[in-house]
Amino acid sequence: MIGDKIANARKEINMSQAQLARLLFISPQAVGKWERGESIPDLITFNRLAEILQVDLNYFSENFSSGNDNTVSKMSFDDASETSVKSETDILDTKERPLLTNFNGNNLTGSDFAGITAHNRKFNGTALRGSDFAGADMTGSTFSSSDIRDANFNEANLTDCMLSTVDLTNACFLKTILQRTEFNKSVLIGARFTDTNFVNAKLIMLDLRQTSFENCTFSGVDFEYSDLRGLRLDGLSFTDVKFQKAALNDTSFHGAILRNVSFRPTYALTNKYYRAIKTIQFSGAQMDKLTYAALKGMEADLSGVTII
Repeated sequence: MIGDKIANARKEINMSQAQLARLLFISPQAVGKWERGESIPDLITFNRLAEILQVDLNYFSENFSSGNDNTVSKMSFDDASETSVKSETDILDTKERPLLTNFNGNNLTGSDFAGITAHNRKFNGTALRGSDFAGADMTGSTFSSSDIRDANFNEANLTDCMLSTVDLTNACFLKTILQRTEFNKSVLIGARFTDTNFVNAKLIMLDLRQTSFENCTFSGVDFEYSDLRGLRLDGLSFTDVKFQKAALNDTSFHGAILRNVSFRPTYALTNKYYRAIKTIQFSGAQMDKLTYAALKGMEADLSGVTII
């Protein structure tokens, strides 16, 4: 029954199994198993499904009925001309009032948002692959469960933005403003951050092993439960940064500047964590006395390090 409901809601918005799988970061085969009744999604995935398919969570329950037992609001995933649904009177009460705040579930592949001012917009379950946000002011906007591969965020303002469970493969961030920006459980394979300052940002549960950081600074940044194994952070600047429960095996900080940087896990140190710390490369780095002392206490290799 649940499989039928997923299939019906998916077809109502003309979305393929592959498109749905991509937005959920799972395989199309997993979607096929749901629809054939061979397995069911977990609770968190149900929430994301409801968001992407634009249905109420009750839609998946046995006794729910909504007229024709399909989606609550119908929208074509492949029709970019129907820009969005104005639910909850989604017009900003400001002097500009030009745009809807809600772009959820739309196909906006390759859209041109360059240079716009659009605060507090919602892009949830939205196809944005190859879209151009260069120079745009997207302060306070939310991107969730969306396909944003190959997007251009060069010189964009992403202050207070949330990017959660999105696919940012090969996206580019040149001189992007990332103040209090949060990247959460997202794909950043091939993403490039260049001449970018991270200020009080959060990078949570990310695989950063194939992400590029060039001439970037990190101030007040938290790396939580993220995978940085083998990542080269050479020559970068870190101030008031925390690496909490992060995988740091063979991470390179050659020539980097570290001030008040914490490499301690949230809980007690383990032998495994000690071994990981010993593989971090700090040669040529500069660090303050407290950071140096903390790393020394964890038996890090600090040969070639300069205390500042």
